[in-house]
Amino acid sequence: MTQGADAPAVPRLLVWRHGRTEWNAAGRFQGQLDPPLDAEGRSQAARTAPHLAALLAGQETLLVSSDLQRAVDTAGALAPLLGVPLRVDERLREHGLGSWEGLTRHEVADQHPGQYADWMAGRPVPERGGEAQADVAARALAAVADLPPAATAVLVTHGGTAGRLIEALLGLGAAHKRVFGPLGNCHWSELSFQASGWRLMRHNLSALAPERVEGGMRSPGDRGAFPEPSATDAPDAPQAGASPEEGAPATDADAG
Repeated sequence: MTQGADAPAVPRLLVWRHGRTEWNAAGRFQGQLDPPLDAEGRSQAARTAPHLAALLAGQETLLVSSDLQRAVDTAGALAPLLGVPLRVDERLREHGLGSWEGLTRHEVADQHPGQYADWMAGRPVPERGGEAQADVAARALAAVADLPPAATAVLVTHGGTAGRLIEALLGLGAAHKRVFGPLGNCHWSELSFQASGWRLMRHNLSALAPERVEGGMRSPGDRGAFPEPSATDAPDAPQAGASPEEGAPATDADAG
């Protein structure tokens, strides 16, 4: 929690990661390249948008998206349900990853073994180009600072940028980064500004698809008695649909 911060124009933020792309499914670094949502990603956005719209019913809400198409298309599922215009802000786009963009983790390890070793050890990797973490956080914070007054803003962004923004809002220093796992595709986190600063109220939420069970369907959120962790419950585990960041050491430097 940040201390003694000035009250922002928007005291509640939902930071929403875009739906899945084929590159997410393949574990390929996207950065600021712009592969589209795949069929599952479009389904995720369509499934999640009504849930978010219900949470935000009756509230004055801003909807702001990264300019990358996978984020714009995710936000586009929510805009008509909220009845608000979609704002686009390039400052919410993904962390630029330089020469790694378009490569899988295995390809980076083969082609740039020294850089990959630095990344795995949690060290900066300036040789690949792209952006520094601090620069990503600064531009995302500037986008938040420029929001007009409203009760809530939904920020549709990316795994890396979402992480750096949340860390910056909470005032986490280098020793406390990566305390929170990365957002899964089409998952969101909620932050609220209180007297002493920003607080993370909820993290990595999702609108679960209904699950078939004996005798019918189990509604989203009804997981039965003490279920084992699923891919949705633990999206930071290596899996299809994860970004290359997910499954990397907790001290890794970058996002997919």
